[in-house]
Amino acid sequence: MQQLNVNLNIPIPSDRVLISKVELEELRKNELAGVYWNMKDLEQRINRKHEWIKENILYPERFRKILDVENGGFVYYPKDSVIVYVGCFDW
Repeated sequence: MQQLNVNLNIPIPSDRVLISKVELEELRKNELAGVYWNMKDLEQRINRKHEWIKENILYPERFRKILDVENGGFVYYPKDSVIVYVGCFDW
């Protein structure tokens, strides 16, 4: 088999950058760090109504233990109201 070695320069526009796949995944993982959502934001993000979100994600005890900020999660469950705040906290 024949091989051809090529030295090629490809200009990259000044409004673009090249990054590794690992760095891209890190950026994607951290894109929501420090973002706070209300229920309407969450409905739009996951395309489900608030009733479904509460019934299937926020209130079942098995998930609530994981999600509650008091247990290291990212959902704040107020003690004296029914309002729930969802955020990606970068502690």
